[in-house]
Amino acid sequence: MAKWTAKHEAPEPLEGPVVATVTGGTILWFALFLVQLPFYGWFADRGQLWWVWTCAAGGFLGLIGIWYVRGREAALKRHAEAAGGPAAGAGGAAGAGHA
Repeated sequence: MAKWTAKHEAPEPLEGPVVATVTGGTILWFALFLVQLPFYGWFADRGQLWWVWTCAAGGFLGLIGIWYVRGREAALKRHAEAAGGPAAGAGGAAGAGHA
């Protein structure tokens, strides 16, 4: 089988409001966990407790994700400033809506 080679360059990665997206997802996971807590017995009776604990795990992993993307955004901003210009490129696009 022949080795695959690209016929064109890969596009630049899309940047957006990463911190807001991860924060929103984390809030959603915790909200789903809290909504399911009153029905804990119902889930337990049917062997479906994994639904509750999946939401809890998603929320806690989201907290790690928030820490990570905030650090990433700060590093991108520092890199752009060290390059001698305003926060442009990947760092500027990601941090534009978080003033």
